[in-house]
Amino acid sequence: MNKAEKIYFKLKEAYPDAKCELNYETPFQLLVSTILSAQATDKSVNSVTKDLYQEYPDLSAFSKLSIEEIEEKIKKIGLYKNKSKSIYNLCKELEALYQGQVPNTMEELIVLSGVGRKTASVVLAEAFKIPAFPVDTHVFRVSKRLGLAKGTTADKVSDELMKKLPSKYWINAHHLFITHGRRTCIARNPKCGECAIRDLCNFNEK
Repeated sequence: MNKAEKIYFKLKEAYPDAKCELNYETPFQLLVSTILSAQATDKSVNSVTKDLYQEYPDLSAFSKLSIEEIEEKIKKIGLYKNKSKSIYNLCKELEALYQGQVPNTMEELIVLSGVGRKTASVVLAEAFKIPAFPVDTHVFRVSKRLGLAKGTTADKVSDELMKKLPSKYWINAHHLFITHGRRTCIARNPKCGECAIRDLCNFNEK
């Protein structure tokens, strides 16, 4: 068992409740929520989408909205103007390219407005249960502190992590790293004294 696998199993024991914290019912809703979550908390996204998805539950409903109407619905979330344009264009592209369905391959997802590799990976992993390792700010920070990755971008870190863990662990490992980053390995003043994997960590302030 390599270091990454040891970390995985210790985190799995420490955080049995780790899961995706975005609320959604369909791949389309998850895609929209993931776009909204850029530089925003899952909690803030959920507070907006709770009413949004009740009123506009699917692509057909969203497609009737103008950019300005989307802005009004999501204005409590940071970068809402850019995100509104992305969601508006995304709806048009899904209809034009994929018959209104959210595709389930990386290649098809990343051509959509507002969708990069991280967002595509979240949709693949969560909506379709296809192995992927999305890297957000928490996964990036935790991976670097643990010495599991040296990459300077999220994509490079994702590639490194996928090489060190079997694909069957990727989806859950993503949740575990996020949960660890939110609860223990926080950006400032990490709670090293409470850390379940302290003995496996390279962080110089432990």
